[in-house]
Amino acid sequence: MVRKGQPLFTIDPRPFTAALREAQADAAAASSELALARSELERASRLIEFDGVSKSEIDRLRARERAASAAVAAAQARINSRSLDVEFATVRAPMTGRISDRRVDPGNLVSAGDGGSGSLLTTLMAVDPIYFSFEGSEALFLKARRNGSVEGLAVAVRLQDEKDYVHQGRLDFTDNGLDPRSGTIRARAIFDNPDLFLTPGMFGNMRLATGGTVKALLVPDTAVQTDQARKILLVVKKDGTVAAKPVELGPLIDGLRVIRSGLLPTDQVVIVGTQFAAPGSKVEIRQGKIAPEKRAAAPAVSAPLPGKASFAN
Repeated sequence: MVRKGQPLFTIDPRPFTAALREAQADAAAASSELALARSELERASRLIEFDGVSKSEIDRLRARERAASAAVAAAQARINSRSLDVEFATVRAPMTGRISDRRVDPGNLVSAGDGGSGSLLTTLMAVDPIYFSFEGSEALFLKARRNGSVEGLAVAVRLQDEKDYVHQGRLDFTDNGLDPRSGTIRARAIFDNPDLFLTPGMFGNMRLATGGTVKALLVPDTAVQTDQARKILLVVKKDGTVAAKPVELGPLIDGLRVIRSGLLPTDQVVIVGTQFAAPGSKVEIRQGKIAPEKRAAAPAVSAPLPGKASFAN
């Protein structure tokens, strides 16, 4: 890790220092010329009332004084430029971040420039905070817009070896238009990363919170049955008989399935022994307990898995 302003490389400053001294000498010479031009103009101006000097001579001296003044300004600008060259001879970190290895050795010849014309010294990436870049669908964008402002929404991310969305951030940028070819929009979230665990280039899955906390009915995912193309839950009526109820499913949260429609809070759902509870049969009711699954330790992976988005510096 390096801090902002920390020296990283030093380029031989001797040519830049010599150029700075030359510019300072030129500025001193220009200042002398300006002083002489002003002195001659002042002496000639005192002779005007005695008709001791022509008006053309006065005009010439005034033009010379203005030219000398411009030469001093140009010399001072060259000094400023040469001073920047001397300052830039020490390459400093423009931001706090994680630095890569050096790509040059002492004594190598380097050159300035953009793209391939310049010499790459090293790479520096900001890691705290860190940005998470992704592309969202048009449907997700519309849902977020209809729920209010897009920027500032809560974002959760899980990495490829994690089961839960443990990294919390916020949306701080959305592009100004959708890509008509893919129907997606480019966006970016920002995450605090004090322990520097998140690294640029990582892939992960993102979950965008487009609303507040809502009440929902949840049942164990194992209680959901499939009847051809329908999803059903087995419920027990007041007389103790089993009935099947078609339901609309939502997301899975900690082993519990959200039921969006088709189930009432007063329904008694069969959560254990569903294979023995056939619709129409009578069963003995026993009170059960529905609880979220405990989070297991993240399994190790031996090879990278494809992700949905990536962290960028």
